[in-house]
Amino acid sequence: MLIQLSLATAMVITTILIHGAGITALARGMRLEVDAAEAHHHFSLNRAAAILVIVLALFTLHGIEIWLYAAVYLVIGAVQNLEAAVYYSTITYASIGFGDSEMARPWRLVGAIEGINGVLLLGWSTAFFVTVVARLPK
Repeated sequence: MLIQLSLATAMVITTILIHGAGITALARGMRLEVDAAEAHHHFSLNRAAAILVIVLALFTLHGIEIWLYAAVYLVIGAVQNLEAAVYYSTITYASIGFGDSEMARPWRLVGAIEGINGVLLLGWSTAFFVTVVARLPK
């Protein structure tokens, strides 16, 4: 169990660092967009494009984190193939559940912690997105 908890902890730290770096980069980029948007108090294609970029960037961040977990599952032999690894990681990260997918019993704890990690990272992204949209001029 100590090996599984150590691996899960390393993955949580890694994904937090990736997510934090991504959110920081997005925040810096959005600061420029918000400053430019404050000069115009009407609908702006630039603002709409910026929101789209943020959504896609957040989606990409989560995708990187999901694929990272999937790669670990493959390396440790917890799943059979890449498709199973990505599927398992995606449904676990999003806390959907994995009733139709199996992970090797010794590594299930890592999957459970991925679920908690995913919920926190998704929540962080949601909070960031709401904050950015709320700061845009009406």
